[in-house]
Amino acid sequence: MPMSFDSRVRIPDDVLVSELDGESVLLNLRSESYFGLDEMGTRIWKLLKSESIQRVYDALLADYDVDPEMLRVDLSELLDNLVQQGLVEVAPA
Repeated sequence: MPMSFDSRVRIPDDVLVSELDGESVLLNLRSESYFGLDEMGTRIWKLLKSESIQRVYDALLADYDVDPEMLRVDLSELLDNLVQQGLVEVAPA
């Protein structure tokens, strides 16, 4: 089932983030797995901490010349990966 863009994400307490030169490394202390984010991924991560998924999508759409459907797909895939890695939890709106 596709995730609702009205949802928000929550970062579990056992996830650490380290940012360097605009990129980030996320560490899940429970699974001891790392996940790297490039500059765009880091921007999305920062937005997700305080905004709904829809607001993140809207902000990216306003700032970049990108196909709206491709952005929706790419954002959904990133979020799915973060959820699978235990780096975020999706909370209903």
